[in-house]
Amino acid sequence: MKTILQVEDDSNDVFFLQYAMKKAGVGDPIQVATDGQQAIDYLKGAGPFADRQKFPLPCLVLLDLKLPYVMGLEVLRWIRTQSGLAMPVIMLTASGEEADIAEAYRLGASAFLIKPSQANKLGDMVMAIKDFWLTHNTLPQESPPESPRAETGNPMEGVVNVVLSSAAESAAKRRPVSPMRQVTWQNGLPQTWHTDESNPRTSV
Repeated sequence: MKTILQVEDDSNDVFFLQYAMKKAGVGDPIQVATDGQQAIDYLKGAGPFADRQKFPLPCLVLLDLKLPYVMGLEVLRWIRTQSGLAMPVIMLTASGEEADIAEAYRLGASAFLIKPSQANKLGDMVMAIKDFWLTHNTLPQESPPESPRAETGNPMEGVVNVVLSSAAESAAKRRPVSPMRQVTWQNGLPQTWHTDESNPRTSV
């Protein structure tokens, strides 16, 4: 089961969203944080949220803009710059101010949704969230690995781009200046230079 984190201080909005989720057939559990600091603590696993069996990391965050203690945009900033987490964050708020929308996307919001006042429109929005974010969207692992790096074999094997910085350097090597060459390495030694010329050369 995937977990959704709803960050919302209005109990009515919490009720209506969860009702719409249930009506849309969303069976995933929804955890609720009622202020910005509580949302950060939940995502950190701090204090009462330390038990990840009871408070698992969410697959989706639904984040209000106007929150007590820490505002929604500051929570979003923390998620994107300090948490190390890569889950989607959807701003779900009553504010439609252009400055808020632009700032949310600048800080890394995955989407910006304005809370509808009609129940049927809220239902349509929830169905869209379910169909894309909870069904078709593919998420990374909870702790994404660093970019893969060669750990086995000779680290110098492969093809390396070499840029010659000056004509003097090229002259010292007794060949014309070439803006870019490729050298193939094996067992820690250069094997062939690939240049714009038709034939590769066996040394530099």
